[in-house]
Amino acid sequence: MSTTAPADRVPMPQKVGYGLGAFVDLWGHWLYQSLAFHVFNVFLGMAPGLISTALMIKIFIDAASDAVFGWLSDNTRTRHGRRRPFILVGGVLAGIGLPLMFAVGRGWTDTQYFIFMLASTLVYVPVMSCFNMPWTSLGTEMTPDYHERTSVMQVKNAIQKVPELTMFVAAQFTTLSIFNDANGKPDILLGAQVYCSILGAVMVGMSVAIFLLVRERYYESVVVRQAKVPLRDTLYRTLQNKPFRSLLGMMLAYGIATAMVGLLGYYTTLYYVCGGDVALGTRWNSAMGLAGMAFGFAGIPFFGMLARRYGKRLGLMAVLALAVCAFIGDWWLYDPRYPWLQLLACGFVAFTGAGFWTLYGSTLADVIDHDELETGQRREGSFAACQSWISKVGIGLGNGASGWILQFTGFDAKLPVQSEEAITLIRLLLSGIPALGLLIALVLIARFPIDEAGAGRTRGLLEARRGAV
Repeated sequence: MSTTAPADRVPMPQKVGYGLGAFVDLWGHWLYQSLAFHVFNVFLGMAPGLISTALMIKIFIDAASDAVFGWLSDNTRTRHGRRRPFILVGGVLAGIGLPLMFAVGRGWTDTQYFIFMLASTLVYVPVMSCFNMPWTSLGTEMTPDYHERTSVMQVKNAIQKVPELTMFVAAQFTTLSIFNDANGKPDILLGAQVYCSILGAVMVGMSVAIFLLVRERYYESVVVRQAKVPLRDTLYRTLQNKPFRSLLGMMLAYGIATAMVGLLGYYTTLYYVCGGDVALGTRWNSAMGLAGMAFGFAGIPFFGMLARRYGKRLGLMAVLALAVCAFIGDWWLYDPRYPWLQLLACGFVAFTGAGFWTLYGSTLADVIDHDELETGQRREGSFAACQSWISKVGIGLGNGASGWILQFTGFDAKLPVQSEEAITLIRLLLSGIPALGLLIALVLIARFPIDEAGAGRTRGLLEARRGAV
């Protein structure tokens, strides 16, 4: 186990500055996803299959626009670098646009809601790509050190627990009594609009902070001297990198499997544990967010320690093995007799999830070094765009399937109490689908070829060719 040289360490203000991007990333990408069924299905009565289809199309558009902004970010040259200007402009616009995603009327038809979801997506998604591709790329180029890369991702994922918590409490916020209508029932649409307005303002401030705090390490010494990257290379040449294909396949299996059941945990809490009581279900959902935050904080140093001692590949294998156990355990941990057990269900998944994304981001940086040795170019934006394009298509299919999976179980939002058959199917699929996907991911990462010694050799060859950074 090597130690990190002082010159390779990233100052803590820069680590924190980079980590603040998690507020914009999570809220801009996933808050809408987490509230869409709560607002459009539970409150407005829109068919769940149409909602999941709209969300699937949203992710397909996202994947395409990510490819464009990843390429633009790699090829931009300004006095502020190639990433930071996009981060500033995209983040500010994303914060302004977030509350407009729920600017719908009441009493619309399902078709009208569906058209609005698609139209708002066409405007908002490219704005988020403008922020997200440069920000993701920046995280993989902040240090050349194998272990310091994990440290950068640990700080980022620790900060990320705060916006994650706000996503868990979002549904409860929309049911606060201050948003009750004349009949004393929660006006969930109004609550969502207010909540997104507050978080959008925070996103604007975070984007400015990232721009001011973070620097681009490779820009002056490497990037300004390299040739521009063709757009076709964003996908084709990037996928020729064998280690990247192994890493991408693992992430895709993880992402699709968890996306397909993303709804089922919420509906299990609401209709199985809480018997259809929406207000009670949202309160438990908030408590599960707190549990996830606490367990996630614990997972970051635990899996970071494993990766430092045994390497990132074995660390990721441990993450996936424990995640399989966590999802199988959901069958017993969602129990109406002991509702507090669902805090453990959420906590165990968050514990492994924090480890997964910490080690995945750090490992991707090692892959990009491998690519630079082969191609002579730093193409963080191309890798960010390619992984986004492929993974979002996959996760989009998973999200698109989620609503239909819910309908397949026999769930009916118009019924205050769901049938026993529907509840049983929801619980079985909640455990079974992710367990299968995670086992596939485990097989794929076992074949990943880059270890600490290999990463060290690659760095030595790169610095002999173009100097240290």
